[in-house]
Amino acid sequence: MNIDRTKTKSIRAAYGKALVELGKINENIVVLDADLACSTQTAMFGKEFPERFFNMGIAEQDMMTTAAGLASQGKIPFASTFAMFATGRTYDQIRNSICYPQFNVKIVATHGGITVGEDGASHQALEDVALMRNLPNMTVIVPADCKECEEAIKYAASHQGPMYIRIARTNVPDIFDENYKFDLKAKVLRQGKDVTIVTNGETLAEVIECANILESSGIEAQILHIPVVKPLDNDTILEQVKKTNFVVTVENHSIIGGLGSALSEVLSENMPTFVYRIGINDEFGQSGEQRQLMEFYGLTAEKLAQKIEKKLREIK
Repeated sequence: MNIDRTKTKSIRAAYGKALVELGKINENIVVLDADLACSTQTAMFGKEFPERFFNMGIAEQDMMTTAAGLASQGKIPFASTFAMFATGRTYDQIRNSICYPQFNVKIVATHGGITVGEDGASHQALEDVALMRNLPNMTVIVPADCKECEEAIKYAASHQGPMYIRIARTNVPDIFDENYKFDLKAKVLRQGKDVTIVTNGETLAEVIECANILESSGIEAQILHIPVVKPLDNDTILEQVKKTNFVVTVENHSIIGGLGSALSEVLSENMPTFVYRIGINDEFGQSGEQRQLMEFYGLTAEKLAQKIEKKLREIK
């Protein structure tokens, strides 16, 4: 499987365009933002439907409770800001005002992970997936490219219940074509017998290239893309992992509480398997250019291939 890494698109723009298209066909769609509409790209919706767009200012807790109130009256609110502020600053409101009463609020957070870049640790959400997947009634989605983001937003609008959708700041290459349809299932993108690499979000592109590098060394890597961290598609996970009995998880998130933890929980209870988690190792991020940070934290294709080869030698 090959992708063109030289051609990338804004996944945030894909989100903004999807909102506009949904707004045209469903008048119950409303959008809230916390004074970051240009960055989250919700400004597109605001321009098209100013009467259904609410800039709540730098008051994220207020945004979430207002979204809950709108949902209680039959609206379908999409609430957006940076992932750091959408989850950490508003956890109490999300827990008690959205998830507990099961209100139909869609939280779409941009700027997830270390690839926020130069803004540094204070803006780099590395624990947001852990916070959200811990909440009862919450669905957690991490799309990998523009098409998957668009389809995930459509899915969210048409399905009842709280959802957290995390998208990156970085531009991403196309992975899925126009026929892609989003559902809650894990996607097997490549078969292999030596290792199952599990990922989602912007690191999927790195994993695809990593698998190509490993192939040149005689290592056959299976790629399992899991855009839905909660609820997990346990059946597909167990079916695919038993083919290799060695799992590597890759995520632009802390290795604590995110995708790696979720996989470890499923496998330990159903099919004990060696799991090697690659992500941010229980530390805060730091300021730097996006690509440099990916390299520093070992999330580039080349670094991933080196780590996986080394671990394969260790366990054999």
